[in-house]
Amino acid sequence: MAISLPELPFKKDDLAPYISANTLDFHHGKHHKTYVDNLNKLIAGTDLADKTLEEIIKIAAKDTEKAGIFNNAAQIWNHSFYWQCLKKNGGGAPQGAIAAKISSTWGSYDKFAEELKNAGVTQFGSGWAWLVMEENKLKITKTANADMPLAHGQKAILTIDVWEHAYYLDYQNRRADYLAAVIQNLINWDFANANLG
Repeated sequence: MAISLPELPFKKDDLAPYISANTLDFHHGKHHKTYVDNLNKLIAGTDLADKTLEEIIKIAAKDTEKAGIFNNAAQIWNHSFYWQCLKKNGGGAPQGAIAAKISSTWGSYDKFAEELKNAGVTQFGSGWAWLVMEENKLKITKTANADMPLAHGQKAILTIDVWEHAYYLDYQNRRADYLAAVIQNLINWDFANANLG
């Protein structure tokens, strides 16, 4: 059962001007695809070949000899999840159950948005800023490289990719501007609400 590259859940130019079609050509069409190609080569002919992506991640996360498998599998999962976190005309203050949970946890949407942006800005090097559920409480975390909530017993609700390839063509070194643009204009709150269930 080969792992496949998922289609983007939006058209390549839907996220412009905040994330360009050019960035998505490279980010989805090259980076994400390479992780898929690499993983399929790494698991071919092994006992992982018939496992789901999540099963591969959980097995590889516990075995340092499978670091290459974990890195590629986790990056496939992280990117597939990230695309779902974005939508045209998204962002801004949420509606629904997530709005109430954010308000009760951080006191206000603005405080939440500031902390999520700060998690992304302060992630040294490549990585991810996350909104996760841990023990029935919302929490903002950040992970380096391919690391992810699933490897730590947390449930991912939202993420923002802060690897340079996610923003460099559009923002160069201005990671904070990219994070602000995503939070204000692209977050898919419907997806976040679905993940609360």
